[in-house]
Amino acid sequence: MSRMHSSKRGRSGSNRPNIEENPDWVPHDEEEIEKLIIDLRKQGRTASEIGVILRDQYGVPDVKLSLGKSITEVLEENDISPEIPEDLTALMEKAVNLKEHLDENSKDKSNRRGLQLIESKIRRLVEYYKEEGKLDEDWKYTMSKAEMLTQ
Repeated sequence: MSRMHSSKRGRSGSNRPNIEENPDWVPHDEEEIEKLIIDLRKQGRTASEIGVILRDQYGVPDVKLSLGKSITEVLEENDISPEIPEDLTALMEKAVNLKEHLDENSKDKSNRRGLQLIESKIRRLVEYYKEEGKLDEDWKYTMSKAEMLTQ
């Protein structure tokens, strides 16, 4: 698969082994895992941070195998999911950081182009999430809104 804004190919990476059921050595049952997810979210962790913590500290290799649903689905069921999806928030943080850099270094043309590319990814994601119903139809990306949301 190729990269979005270049003609180069993507990085190669390792693939997960094909496991179709939860391994026997997982120390927690479904209720404990859901309680851990809810507790970690209440501490202010994102879904990806929760997955890493469950893997590294609690020995849960894959939440979807254990529960039959993803971390974000568990958060949505308990009404504690973030109002803006995590990938969109991360891109907006990146755009805000680049904008701050460009305010100090106004002649940095390559980073100005990078900001344009990031903002186009944000707009593309916003359209997708509007179609999926995860964002309101009148939600619109602006740099001031991104700065306010990421602080």
